Amino acid sequence: MLTGKKILLGISGGIAAYKCPELIRQLIAEGAEVKVVATQNALQFVTPTSLQTVSRNKIYYEVFEPIGNFNPEHISHADWGDLLLVAPATANIIGKFACGIADDALSTLFLAFDKPVFVAPAMNDKMYQHPIVQRNMRQLQAVDVQFIEPAYGELACGTTGKGRMEEPENIVAYLNDYFE
Repeated sequence: MLTGKKILLGISGGIAAYKCPELIRQLIAEGAEVKVVATQNALQFVTPTSLQTVSRNKIYYEVFEPIGNFNPEHISHADWGDLLLVAPATANIIGKFACGIADDALSTLFLAFDKPVFVAPAMNDKMYQHPIVQRNMRQLQAVDVQFIEPAYGELACGTTGKGRMEEPENIVAYLNDYFE
């Protein structure tokens, strides 16, 4: 069901970003075209070169490109994409989205995007259960943002709980179900 879909993959700065090259590979295998929009913090976990190589597209992570290359990419990307998938979505990016803060490539894209948005949270279970994070998620659900629930399992901090970003194959299955 993803054949011909233009997917914008938003990557925020969580350890689960290491799963993104595989997620991109699986989306492309399903027939989608993928462009990546990343926060600066995301690039601490996965490199621009790996994302560009796997997606076969230039990645967008700088709001202000060097002089002489003017292109408001948050607008051109929003026009291009059929859907925005944010995976992993940290508590920080969820909070920015909920409050309308647009201070990086991903949050500016989110505010310019007027098509389906899917968010796959990834964070420590205590953060995920925090009342403010839950409130922010409810606010986003109220404007039709769809959440792909995190999985229960071992977390980066060494504890076990609900907060792991869902596995790439399950995210792809979720999107396929949505478009079916």
